[in-house]
Amino acid sequence: MRYIPTTEKDREAMLKSLGISSIEELFNDIPEEVRFRGELNLPPPQSEIEVLNSLRALAQKNADLDRYPSFLGAGAYDHLIPSAVQHILDRAEFYTSYTPYQPEISQGTLQAMYEYQSLICNLTEMDVANASMYDGATALAEAAILACGATGRGKALIARTIHPEYRQVTQLYLESRGLEAQYVPYDRGQVDLHSLKNNLDEDVACVLIQQPNFWGLLEEVEEIASLAHENGALFIVCVNPISLGILEAPGNYGADIAVGEGQSLGGPVAFGGPFLGFFAARDKFIRQMPGRIAGATNDAQGRRGFVLTLQTREQHIRRERATSNICSNQALNALAATVFLSLIGKEGLQEVANLCLQKAHYAYQKIVSIKGFAPLFTGAFFSEFPVRTPLPPEKINKALWERGIIGGLDLKAYYPELGPVMLFNVTEARTREDIDALAQVLEEVANE
Repeated sequence: MRYIPTTEKDREAMLKSLGISSIEELFNDIPEEVRFRGELNLPPPQSEIEVLNSLRALAQKNADLDRYPSFLGAGAYDHLIPSAVQHILDRAEFYTSYTPYQPEISQGTLQAMYEYQSLICNLTEMDVANASMYDGATALAEAAILACGATGRGKALIARTIHPEYRQVTQLYLESRGLEAQYVPYDRGQVDLHSLKNNLDEDVACVLIQQPNFWGLLEEVEEIASLAHENGALFIVCVNPISLGILEAPGNYGADIAVGEGQSLGGPVAFGGPFLGFFAARDKFIRQMPGRIAGATNDAQGRRGFVLTLQTREQHIRRERATSNICSNQALNALAATVFLSLIGKEGLQEVANLCLQKAHYAYQKIVSIKGFAPLFTGAFFSEFPVRTPLPPEKINKALWERGIIGGLDLKAYYPELGPVMLFNVTEARTREDIDALAQVLEEVANE
């Protein structure tokens, strides 16, 4: 119970119990020059309902996705989430659980991790998956590190069509270990295959791509896989898990490692986190995979149980021998993904993916038909697409914001060579009315 001394006698008792003679002694470690002197400008005391009303008023200043339709993607996606997902996450045995050091009292947590791994393997058609990573960016970076260790080579070829922030994280990981990150240029929105082929040499450990790529376009995955394997390099693919409802799984077109961001599997956008990185690979890499793997077994009495099968945490082994220094996993987010996939099933995932595809193409046709807006690339895309704009994207987004719409991403900071370009995303959560309202504002802005 929290105790707040309210009388002089209470304060004296508190100070005595702490072994000090005055309140000032509590702040001895704070330099005098930075201490606040005077009275804080605070409002008068409020009742519980008054405090709640004040907090609601503050919360309403945020443009939340319940009131503002969003066409912003680029790694964080606004999908519909079944209410049962949050209901299960709110159960105390899940949201208060921590690292399952003692399997005998952590069976529920371990089983949830095991089921999550199984679903990721089914989704990606890979042999083994770990119990999750921090986010998609760290999962991709860890995949590059694994490839360099497995091949004994020191260079990773990274497509410039990968999410720019994922590239930055991966480059930082590689360079911190004395490894090299080399970028492969793009041609008409896809990996430049000619350049990729010319840059493949005996020092290349892996080729990293994103499918669909950062612009939402589909890459020539089978040809890239062939080029990588012909050179003895591993093929690493960062995938959008929702797209796997209709696109080929990476395990079926030659990927050695498949990673990605799992936020779209039952996770809210939530102003940018927490997110969920998934990591799956061929079974020959199981002992080099980062993080932890939960496994199923039988005890001495033949009863089914769950344990942590493999752990590569530097906390558990000598730091210089650790595969990874990621010391935890996103268990609650992984549980959300597990519940989400279990609820919607295979057919549900296909339906969600199809709705994203159809609505994105409807929005694309509406937008590029507006005078001044034009396609940036013409390749096949899933649920995101970039368009050239007649005005600076920041002005367009300001006009959309004023009309209660969250617009697309201004690509100027990431690809300045492209000029004024916006990246739009459309998921199953957007209605025809949302898309038509977006197009109407864009047309008004263009005409103005």
